[in-house]
Amino acid sequence: MELLAKHWSRIAVTLIPLLFALLHATGVLPLGVLQRLDDIIYDARLRATMPKKLDERIVIVDIDEKSLAEVGRWPWGRNRLAELVDDLFDRQKIALVGFDVVFAEPDESSGLKRLRQLAQAELKDQPGFSEKLGQLQSTLDYDASFARSLQKRPIVLGYYFTNESGGTSSGVLPAPVMRKENLNGRPIKFTSWSGFGSNIEQLARAAPMAGFFNPIVDGDGVVRSIPLLTEYKGQYYESLSLAMFRMLIGLPSVEPGFPRDRFLSRSYQGLESILLKMGERTLAVPVDEKVAALVPFRGSGGVAGGSFKYVSAADVLTGRLAPGTLSGKIVIVGTTAPGLNDLRVTPVGETYPGVETHANVIAGLLDGKIYVKPDYALGFEVVILVLSGLTLALALPLLSAPRAVAASVLVLAAVLALNFWLYVGAGLVLPVASALVMALTAFALNMSYGYFVESRSKRELANLFGTYVPPELVDEMVKDPDSYSMKAASKELTVMFCDMRGFTKMSEQMEPTKLQELLNGVFSRLTDLIRANRGTIDKYMGDCVMAFWGAPVDTPNHPHLAVKTAMEMANAVRKINEDHRAKGIPEIGIGIGLNTGTMCVGDMGSDIRRSYTVIGDSVNLGSRLEGLSKAYGVDIVVSETTRRLAPDFAWQELDRVRVKGKEQAVAIFWPLAPSDRVDKERSDELKTWAAMLKAYRAQDWDQCDVLLLNLQRMNAKKYLYELYSERVASMRLLPFDPEWDGATNFETK
Repeated sequence: MELLAKHWSRIAVTLIPLLFALLHATGVLPLGVLQRLDDIIYDARLRATMPKKLDERIVIVDIDEKSLAEVGRWPWGRNRLAELVDDLFDRQKIALVGFDVVFAEPDESSGLKRLRQLAQAELKDQPGFSEKLGQLQSTLDYDASFARSLQKRPIVLGYYFTNESGGTSSGVLPAPVMRKENLNGRPIKFTSWSGFGSNIEQLARAAPMAGFFNPIVDGDGVVRSIPLLTEYKGQYYESLSLAMFRMLIGLPSVEPGFPRDRFLSRSYQGLESILLKMGERTLAVPVDEKVAALVPFRGSGGVAGGSFKYVSAADVLTGRLAPGTLSGKIVIVGTTAPGLNDLRVTPVGETYPGVETHANVIAGLLDGKIYVKPDYALGFEVVILVLSGLTLALALPLLSAPRAVAASVLVLAAVLALNFWLYVGAGLVLPVASALVMALTAFALNMSYGYFVESRSKRELANLFGTYVPPELVDEMVKDPDSYSMKAASKELTVMFCDMRGFTKMSEQMEPTKLQELLNGVFSRLTDLIRANRGTIDKYMGDCVMAFWGAPVDTPNHPHLAVKTAMEMANAVRKINEDHRAKGIPEIGIGIGLNTGTMCVGDMGSDIRRSYTVIGDSVNLGSRLEGLSKAYGVDIVVSETTRRLAPDFAWQELDRVRVKGKEQAVAIFWPLAPSDRVDKERSDELKTWAAMLKAYRAQDWDQCDVLLLNLQRMNAKKYLYELYSERVASMRLLPFDPEWDGATNFETK
């Protein structure tokens, strides 16, 4: 106890990571990085434990590139699909087929509709035409042929739900498998939808069993799970994989499985499982809080993945597949053709066939191996955090450095081993990232407590970089002073040139001291914005400031920060001008040029005077872009490279230009706003502008005039549209030039 009392401050520091981990686990302060790390750990564990063996029970009939080449582009005529179904059941003797496609529109490819119109109009008096049409009608009605092939066969059709604006729906939904009353008023977090796209009525009547094929796409764009049940207008519908599984085992009823009264899940209001009941038999399928199940991937996916047998649909239709080859198999009809857009990003592959996700879930249901985050995951995470966190907090301050390392490794190994054992042995996916990060952070804080960086190192770095970079970056640098120096290096950076306009005129009207005070005030506001966004001030040149991002401290998102800073600077100047107007002081303008590229950065100059600066062709281009801002009537001009590396903004392309000293034309852009703040009117304006640029570069002057007139109606004050109107009027006088690349040449700096 005396030792604990002596080290109470060190124990308190070690408990800080535990506090934040608990806040994350309980949802008070969710940390996205921990969720992402949990996803990474899950993905790695999944790949390490996949069986990577062929499941011979399930076969995927693939509408692949070969099938599209032989049968024709998708969608195929329903008569061919009828042939496919008949062959699968009559010749191949399969057990069940599910369609990972939707038949949302009638098939009119036979021309029957047009023939009927002719029989009632132009050819109604043609002898025998109507009679012959009546004889051919049964063979030309492809939907009817397909419907006949579906009837009274174990077939599950596919459809999808959507949340697109307007909640539009088409087709006929199957009967719901569960109603709201079954939930006893519990607030279950079903995935809910506002619309759907389902099969046409004729096919839905012929095959009333259907399941949706929507996956759950996580925040990082990866498909890890599929909802087994989903909600639409207070009714609950089953997924394609669950529907196929239920048909295989005799269509049991679907009921909610509420959690049992356990200590770790006593307050949980979700579902623990889906109960499939048939007579006295009940099968419980575990689900997570979204009534979804993690996809139990068997391998890397695709034809070469080795998890499931793929059979080309063309081989079935042409009879190349020997009779009985698929006898007793569960068949899913889907596609791996890239053009049909059913490839997913999954933990085991970035172009994973969507149809195979359903095959994996069916295989998991058949094997009783469905992995899920259980209802008591939160309680489990809290218990593990408290036990491991308190152990480290009480033990580390009392141990020597080697023993502290050993204790930390032991705690980490125990947490990982327990988590892995529960995953492999019980199919439970439990969070572990918070415990790992907490343990590592607690160890790091404990070992570094009381240790401080020598003040000499900090002073040296502050003297070297303090006048260039923000204090926050200097603080980062002093943690590892050996990693930073002023030696020249070639790096990808983003450079900014910002020129204040109007100071020449003001210098003629104002006293030097007043002008100095005004200029210093403006530079101070703009410099604060640059430093707040991790920028490095290069130099001041009269009424111009030069800055760059990405050095001396590596900043991966330096293009984004530079664009953000430029927009904030332009907004700051607008506010300054408001003050000027109120005080009767002339307004100032601003021109900013941004470019990202490889530059030489380091301490350069003479023996008398040196500075930490950047040089290179990319720097020169940034300077040229600043000069173009006035020509296009905008305050910011950004190169194509910077625009590509800063995708979180809405951009308006200004032109393609060939600046002085550059033979290659470059596209230049103007940042309008963060992409999530662009309204429909601005979006429509940008689409119209993109069409105008396309017509301009095609030398279609008439189309340019029409589109520019529309643009000026949308935004009459924008000088850019007036500029292009004048250009078009001038270009119209010239003959068509097939060698013109659409670029504008600028010979001045």
